[in-house]
Amino acid sequence: MQMKTPSFLFLTVTIIMMSACKQELPIKYPTTKKADTVDDYFGTKVPDPYRWLENDTSVETGDWVRAQNELTNDYLAAIPFREKIRERLTRMWNYPRFGVPFKEGPYYFFFKNDGLQNQSVLYCSKGLTGEPKVLLDPNKLSRDGTIALSETSVSRDGKYLAYSLARSGSDWNEIGVMEIESGRVMPDTLKWVKFSGISWEKNGFYYSRYDAPLKGMELSTKNEFQKVYFHVAGTKQMDDLLVYQNLKFPMRNYGLSVTEDERFLILYESESTSGTSIWYRDQTKPGMGFRQLAAGFEFEYGVVDNIGDKLLVLTNNRAPRKKLILMDPSRPEPENWQTVIPECDDVLGPVTLAGNVLVAEYMHNASSKAFLYSLEGKLLHEMSLPGIGTLSGFSEKKTENTAFYGYTSFTFPLTIFKFDVSLNKSEVYNQPELDFKPEQYEVKQVFYTGRDQTRVPMFIVHKKGITLDGKNPALLYGYGGFNVSLTPNFSLSRLLFLENGGVYVIANLRGGGEFGEDWHKAGTKERKQNVFDDFIAAAQYLISEKYTSPDMLAIMGGSNGGLLVGACMTQHPELFRVAIPQVGVMDMLRYHKFTIGWAWATDYGTSETREDFDYLFKYSPLHNLKEGVQYPATLAFTGDHDDRVVPAHTFKFMATLQAKQKGNNPVLVRIETKAGHGAGKPTSKLIDETTDLWSFVFYNLGMKFKE
Repeated sequence: MQMKTPSFLFLTVTIIMMSACKQELPIKYPTTKKADTVDDYFGTKVPDPYRWLENDTSVETGDWVRAQNELTNDYLAAIPFREKIRERLTRMWNYPRFGVPFKEGPYYFFFKNDGLQNQSVLYCSKGLTGEPKVLLDPNKLSRDGTIALSETSVSRDGKYLAYSLARSGSDWNEIGVMEIESGRVMPDTLKWVKFSGISWEKNGFYYSRYDAPLKGMELSTKNEFQKVYFHVAGTKQMDDLLVYQNLKFPMRNYGLSVTEDERFLILYESESTSGTSIWYRDQTKPGMGFRQLAAGFEFEYGVVDNIGDKLLVLTNNRAPRKKLILMDPSRPEPENWQTVIPECDDVLGPVTLAGNVLVAEYMHNASSKAFLYSLEGKLLHEMSLPGIGTLSGFSEKKTENTAFYGYTSFTFPLTIFKFDVSLNKSEVYNQPELDFKPEQYEVKQVFYTGRDQTRVPMFIVHKKGITLDGKNPALLYGYGGFNVSLTPNFSLSRLLFLENGGVYVIANLRGGGEFGEDWHKAGTKERKQNVFDDFIAAAQYLISEKYTSPDMLAIMGGSNGGLLVGACMTQHPELFRVAIPQVGVMDMLRYHKFTIGWAWATDYGTSETREDFDYLFKYSPLHNLKEGVQYPATLAFTGDHDDRVVPAHTFKFMATLQAKQKGNNPVLVRIETKAGHGAGKPTSKLIDETTDLWSFVFYNLGMKFKE
């Protein structure tokens, strides 16, 4: 069927009339064909007329994508201040940014972006006083910056760098190896790597991969039978040693790490995004196979390191907010554990070893605290942090006194600190300079009451001195899933909204990890509606407290947060003026049939069982769009190379929304080419995407952009 889009002239005239007449005129959406596809779920007939859009490589789908992008681009291009927003974002983005230094062998390594480089560059120096040199510049690997470094790992002697490259945002990686002293790129090329770390042992490393998918199905086929291999630097992938596979359970993931002294191999087994089984092998015992330390997938286990022949393990077994234990691998049963750091009211983790002490990070009401303990668990000091914010990237060596970490908050750009472990003293190592005046803004944390009387925390950020009259534009952001915690961080994108009078809000919903595993589980499976209720209650709080009003409120979230936006805009469309679902999970009946979707079942459940189908069908965004309802002005984002949450979710949801939308609120989709779920996106694409995001939000909230 021929698909037609309105011309640029039509859209321009339309938007000018919209501005002049203070009313909205209809947009002519491309015609999307419907098929007679119907599924039977336990006696319930569910139409799926746009299933053909699941075929991401078909000519028809390609035509549909082009038609939708043309419509969206025409609409956005007609917004009068779009280019002014782009100019402001480009100026804001253009400042040097550094990553946290880390050490291996005689070298220190760090990432740096000069400002507008598409990808950050990896540097190294001999010692802290050596002259930094460029080790690997991914900007030279592609003209458009769409090849990104996704993982780097240096051998313990500092001789080799192993690095994985992601192309166009795909989760598929390709590992290469470099000789550090000479800078020579070695011939090693390891393909079909996905969801894998790189862990060195002597002159080789462990990694995880899948078999090569069928041609044309690389971005959509289900990922099964992950295997662990050992690769020796300078050899071919065909010669890699298969270390572990499990042919009985195709839908399990495996990853292997090595303790710092290379004595223990730790094998992690998982069948979802939460819960692990762990195995170990003692390399001092030749011929020893892997032995299990903890079975099942009910709890989390993470080996911090070893102390002699025992293992320090962070776990939530019998401790929903986590504890640190010392485990004897020869007697791994819980009754033999020795508690080093007990569970407390705050969530523990991560824990690292530095200068022969334990550095324990905690999350207190969704922000960071940190304490130093002896190896026996005696409290030594609390680390002094700059304020309410987030500590990240703590980089250390077990026996060395110098460590580094990053710290950020809503009004504190990521700053790198050098930490003297023995003195418990931090000093600024690298602080960015940018066009931003933090003293003009205020941050507060409030606790509001959810539908079932649960107290939920929320951060509110805005310019000082705003009037609480219900007339402020506001954007509410959330996630609420997979034990992920939303903590304070600095965002250039957010700054543009704030400096134009916006109120930015982050709600710490159930389903996240802000208060441990109980908080997480309270937002999973049949309890998933709690997450949506918490988000809706956050919006109602902002309205009742006069921060904003339904006509001035936008909501946004990505991935599982895209599901959140989709569910809330279908359940309460009257509460929101604008909705921004980004790379969202929208089809809850079929999500598990693509790529790694099956691993999300512990949070969602699947439509394979009657019980799960009943609650999934009640909130699935795709299946709860109704005829005759005016939904918020919507701009959905996805990428054509997203093989995490395949773009068919967004395609089908937006095709349905365009067909059912009542009234004149625009409902558009922006489909980025050569982009995936978000990781590794080049600066140029980030600026383009953020320009379109804020242009749409500002315009539809009636905001005026101030230069």
